[in-house]
Amino acid sequence: MTVNNRRSRATAALLLLTLLAACATPLPRRALNCQQAEAPRLMRSADGRFTTTELSVLTYNVEGLSWPARSGRGPQLREIGRRLAAMRAEGRAPDVVLFQEMFSGPAKKALADSGYPAIAGGPRRMTPAGPATREKLPGRTRWLLGELGLKLTSSGLAIASRYPLLDHRAEAYGRRSCAGIDCLANKGIMLVRLGIPGVPVPVDLYNTHMNARGASKASNVRNAAAHDRQALEASFFIRRTHEPTHPLVFGGDFNMRKSEERWENFSRYQSLGLVHEQCLGGAHGCDVRLSWDGDAPWMDTQDLQFFEPGDRVAIRPIRVEAMFDGGASGPELSDHDGFLVTYELRWPSDMTRAGTCPAIGPPLGR
Repeated sequence: MTVNNRRSRATAALLLLTLLAACATPLPRRALNCQQAEAPRLMRSADGRFTTTELSVLTYNVEGLSWPARSGRGPQLREIGRRLAAMRAEGRAPDVVLFQEMFSGPAKKALADSGYPAIAGGPRRMTPAGPATREKLPGRTRWLLGELGLKLTSSGLAIASRYPLLDHRAEAYGRRSCAGIDCLANKGIMLVRLGIPGVPVPVDLYNTHMNARGASKASNVRNAAAHDRQALEASFFIRRTHEPTHPLVFGGDFNMRKSEERWENFSRYQSLGLVHEQCLGGAHGCDVRLSWDGDAPWMDTQDLQFFEPGDRVAIRPIRVEAMFDGGASGPELSDHDGFLVTYELRWPSDMTRAGTCPAIGPPLGR
């Protein structure tokens, strides 16, 4: 077979997959009215000056890739949905779940079956990119790996919540900010404003899935440059959309495990607190319920959460644990464990909103 014939067949296959992706199972989307939301437990300090509540956030890459990247994942994905639904019925499910790799029909059905009353999705297949560089990545473009500027799928991002999602925005990373087969997904970042009854202001929740290393099939120099651009674009997105009065949580699959270079680049753009670092050693009253090795346990995982207090409501991690890791929380159901962080929110008691959702201010642009 000639090179031209191989290229023609590869192009035809990509076009066919694009058409199939356009007809794929849609991601479930749900809205929850503030009056229907269950209020959390609010606790006052001994002197009555401050009120606190807890917010649990799980970040979980469910390995919900479609064929031909993965096959036979249906049973495990169904079990994820079933277990989350059972935990919700028992009142012990995470308040919020940040999902990644929500691509396949079974993955999206698992999300629907989890029973969360509020669901929002990340960038869709055709969601435009935000401000991004137009410079070419270093190295050679490998169109046979999917570096065509043609997106076959969405970002695979979703956020599910027991509380109302008061506003929502999603933005894709730039066309020249991806490398290898990762370019076939419209990877990006999403934001929801979480309204917790009684809390004075929303919580800004961000979710992302950044460019892989070896799994992208792109050269190291090329995938590292793509990751660096995505880290910069994520920081721009957060600066443009975050309201300083709101506490912030930024989670997802950052694909920085064991890469000093990626961590160094990422840290140039972000000044957010890292949960792993805050909880290391327990000096800040954080209950660590998982096994951490070494002085930098954040280097051993792709799944991370960052946080930042707001001007009106403070936030700090008070407990970290694994989910679906083969332990008490359930069997391993993905190639990632879930990373669950429980945060304490704290504010002056005279700001409590008497069980109603907080005001959100001007709507976010789309």
